[in-house]
Amino acid sequence: MAEKRDYYEVLGVSRSASEDEIKKAYRKLAKQYHPDLHPNDKEAEAKFKEANEAYEVLSDAEKKAKYDRFGHAGVDPTYGAGQGGGGYGGGFGGFDFDLGDIFSNIFGGGFGGFGGANPNAPQRGSDTQASVTISFEEAAKGCEREVETYRIEVCDECHGTGAAPGSSPKTCPECHGRGQVTTQQRTPFGVVQTQKACARCGGKGTIVENPCRKCRGAGRVRKMVKITVKIPAGIDDRQVINARGQGNKGLNGGPAGDLRVAVNVRPHPIFEREGYNVWVEMHISYAAAALGCTVQVPTLDGKVQYTVPAGTQPGDVFKLKGRGIQSLRDRGRGDELVRIVVDVPRDLNDTQKDLLRRLDEALGNETAHLGHGEEKKGFFGKKKK
Repeated sequence: MAEKRDYYEVLGVSRSASEDEIKKAYRKLAKQYHPDLHPNDKEAEAKFKEANEAYEVLSDAEKKAKYDRFGHAGVDPTYGAGQGGGGYGGGFGGFDFDLGDIFSNIFGGGFGGFGGANPNAPQRGSDTQASVTISFEEAAKGCEREVETYRIEVCDECHGTGAAPGSSPKTCPECHGRGQVTTQQRTPFGVVQTQKACARCGGKGTIVENPCRKCRGAGRVRKMVKITVKIPAGIDDRQVINARGQGNKGLNGGPAGDLRVAVNVRPHPIFEREGYNVWVEMHISYAAAALGCTVQVPTLDGKVQYTVPAGTQPGDVFKLKGRGIQSLRDRGRGDELVRIVVDVPRDLNDTQKDLLRRLDEALGNETAHLGHGEEKKGFFGKKKK
């Protein structure tokens, strides 16, 4: 297997490049190597895929940070042997970690007190986060993507009890299964009696003498899962979709949290988005602009034919109704706006120059309109001396 190139090298930017510089560099490469412009060119196809892969990582702040720290191993679970899974939330290199610390951060207060709440009451699982990168066309029309992410699940070996197979939790000898202990304190006003969570069992009323080896008595494990997420048509760059019930599993029968997926949309080499409208530039010759012509305009649904009227000026815009992006809120679509770019020829030979001079003379060879009342005459707009 060939060694992967550095993603910054692929895009031709420095490690200190800004988000706009990364986006601009990708757009340039995507336009240069796009398969539509190089059909059946395997080398161009490979470079296009390489640029997509680099942009997918460097355009995502979280993935970029991991790549800057760990290289390819930080964002690709299959790369090398040391980081396994680091690209999806920070791999642990196996399960040698303290679940108590994890749950302390996730659920607030660890397994013992839960901030004073009843630890045996149903608890909703916390939300998780992931990101996905899609193409411009997929964002416009909607798609389904498989997302890999880590989440907390019930241990499938002990089924959440925390006890090794063949054993079960025992009644806490300190609180006798109540989960609380009573303390008394003598004060000038008499004896004050208070109750607090049992320190030995953490308020659960049971203790695990023979903990499960897989979850180390926690009853929960952190696991990599693959989830298919439906991305609606019209989604825009950096918008977030919510997959209900796909986050961390709840405690004591509580509901699962949600998975929040940040969507990154790769820029397109031809189209630019403005709300639900799409902009595209159409290049024609100055003769075609003067005489009119028929052009094939690229759209999200394929090419369509359009007749450019005679006398079209540089910068003129025409509209293709309903050829834009699907709205997220209703069934309507935006429009495609086509800006005309008139290409002026360079490096003319003597014959071509002579023909253009004769045409200019036939058109009047007068001054151009300068915006102060002067009459517009002449083809090239030369200022009369």
